[in-house]
Amino acid sequence: MVTNTVSGGIVLEKLGLIEKHLPTDGDYANVEYNIVFRDYDSGPPITNQMLAGNLEFGVMGDYPLIVNGSRFQDTGRVETRFIAITGYNYQGTGNGIVVPVASPVHSLDDLAGKRISTPVGSAAWGMTLKALRDAGLDGDIDIIDQSPPVGVANIAGNRIDAHADFGPWSEVMEFRGTGRKIFDGSEAQVPTFHGIVVREDYAEKYPEVVEAVLKATLEAQKWIDEDPMRAATELAEWTGVAKEVLYLYLSDGGITTMDASIKTAWVEALEYDHQLLQNEMNIPDLDFGAWVDDQYIRMAYEAMGLDYEKALDVMVTPVANDPALSPAKIWFADEGIVEFDSLAEMVAAYREAEEAGREINASYVYDHGTGMKMFGKAAFFAETGDGEMAAFMKLADSLSHIDEHGGQVVAISDHVGEAIAMAD
Repeated sequence: MVTNTVSGGIVLEKLGLIEKHLPTDGDYANVEYNIVFRDYDSGPPITNQMLAGNLEFGVMGDYPLIVNGSRFQDTGRVETRFIAITGYNYQGTGNGIVVPVASPVHSLDDLAGKRISTPVGSAAWGMTLKALRDAGLDGDIDIIDQSPPVGVANIAGNRIDAHADFGPWSEVMEFRGTGRKIFDGSEAQVPTFHGIVVREDYAEKYPEVVEAVLKATLEAQKWIDEDPMRAATELAEWTGVAKEVLYLYLSDGGITTMDASIKTAWVEALEYDHQLLQNEMNIPDLDFGAWVDDQYIRMAYEAMGLDYEKALDVMVTPVANDPALSPAKIWFADEGIVEFDSLAEMVAAYREAEEAGREINASYVYDHGTGMKMFGKAAFFAETGDGEMAAFMKLADSLSHIDEHGGQVVAISDHVGEAIAMAD
């Protein structure tokens, strides 16, 4: 269900991509393959299964990847190798902190003396620790360990003050209208990504199989990029995550970038994360020079006719008011995606469709200050006197825009409108 992992998991399974690329000649002639896919809510069970010899490959987020590598190295017997990326967001969007929609909380400061839940040991947990320390709130907010499904349910039931999670859970809560994001992972200024590890003994014995898995991952990433709406629709059927949420992640300007190359920035982020994990959870040391191994992904790129060095040099980052992207879209149930030249046009069309009883799947806009893609119904719109609009994730940012340009803050969803009214 984690959007950054789909190109290394569910897409491979459903499209039969590993089978397509497995070697069948030479030493592999007449070999009978048995491919088993297993799904877990978090990375630690995958590491446990790999340690037990029950899994050869694992796909997980940045923090669980580090735990995987360090725990294996600590055995002194067998190790894993970090071999590819399945999806990333350089700014850290995907991780986020959400409060119940009816909450008066709009900032981290508002959470002082309250409770926040998060999957401890995850990237969202690491983001939360850094965010609270940067805000001078370390120790002022109780952190409770909760899995994504439990945290999401508690937000919907108003049983927790806030919940921090990795993608796509913040956006799932926004889409369902149960939660409202008050902090985006990009504010912590630490990238978030997911990747693939393999048992070293298996990789050394069967390098051609490792290459096949990575070629399949590259093909899965291409399949997603070629038609994000098709990918979102089919992935929704396979994972249970709403297609509208998946489209937010996978479409142009979206939260997830599909790129398998192991960039220097990822290794640097992992080293930072490892230090935090050592300080907080006393995990073992990790020899990054031995653990990070790009030889297999380089072979896969070459076999697929792709330029690995070129991929290393490309880093996708959002741009505020990006002229290459339509500023707003509506996904109509009967017409599909419609693009608009301005936020004001989109908002007018949205309201007209609602009045006419026309079904809207979702709307999409970009945060005015950061360029982050978000749901229109989760946005605070600053509308100036001349009818111009700017969209913001945070109420405070929209109010600052109004202070400078005049006008009012408006919304296209009831729960954001209620948040505005409560603030007044």
